[in-house]
Amino acid sequence: MTLLVVGSVAFDAVETPHGKVERMIGGAATYFAVAASYFVSVRLVGVVGEDFTHDDAAIFRGRRIDTAGLERVKGLTFFWAGRYSPDMNDRTTLRTDLNVFADFQPKLPEIYRKSPFVFLANIQPALQRSVLQQMGARPKVVALDTMNYWIEGSNAELRELLRDVDVLMINDAEARQLSGEYNLLRAGRAIRAMGPKMLVIKRGEHGALLVEGNSVFSVPAMPLDKVHDPTGAGDSFAGGFMGSLAAAGRVNSASLRKAMVYGSVMGSFAVEHFGLERLRHLKRPEINARARQFKKLTHFNL
Repeated sequence: MTLLVVGSVAFDAVETPHGKVERMIGGAATYFAVAASYFVSVRLVGVVGEDFTHDDAAIFRGRRIDTAGLERVKGLTFFWAGRYSPDMNDRTTLRTDLNVFADFQPKLPEIYRKSPFVFLANIQPALQRSVLQQMGARPKVVALDTMNYWIEGSNAELRELLRDVDVLMINDAEARQLSGEYNLLRAGRAIRAMGPKMLVIKRGEHGALLVEGNSVFSVPAMPLDKVHDPTGAGDSFAGGFMGSLAAAGRVNSASLRKAMVYGSVMGSFAVEHFGLERLRHLKRPEINARARQFKKLTHFNL
């Protein structure tokens, strides 16, 4: 199975209570692709500028990541800078330079158009729609991420797009904003009525919630001694979730619950160091060992 991701490849500058990094590789598609590549082959569509060097591209090499869809154009790569609060539950954006990402128009190589699993990372709904229009056939699973900016500013476009989505992955605040419901169960049902068959609600340090049909499944967050950098945790969760689901090749209750656990596993690794440093040096036995830790966290006998 192959997994297509369309989204941002960027440079980040991040400050947390544990330190400060002036420039590191980031972007939703980058975190997603690296996390998912531990499970399945990934096809990446994005755009970078002339400042994205051969050394920077090493983040993708040696992994199951096809970068034929990574466009290189004149100009500078998307850049974001942010500072996290002392408890790291809130962050302040200090700078956003869209640069070449401002004119990004996703172009799928021919072979990408038959990808059975697709993840549309957080970009403008119109661009997410354009990706689906380029697909040669309806993918087996289409998952989508969005944010408060699009929920508020492109609500009609987003709602229309949700009719063609299997899995919507958003955080709890976004679920409440989109649905108009504070209770997350009611929010989940309201959003599913808009089209998505499944809803994954990311809740940060409180874990994640899967709403599917009439059932709900919850996974906790991994208790960690120290969180260095939350940047990319949600995208790493998405990569683990979709990577696991694509590796299974089928969508049922068992594969979805397993995907939720592996999503949480990859998100927990992502926050242990700045940027992609922890994810890029992972070994598959470490991933499986942490998945077993998640099982121990929630296992009990009646």
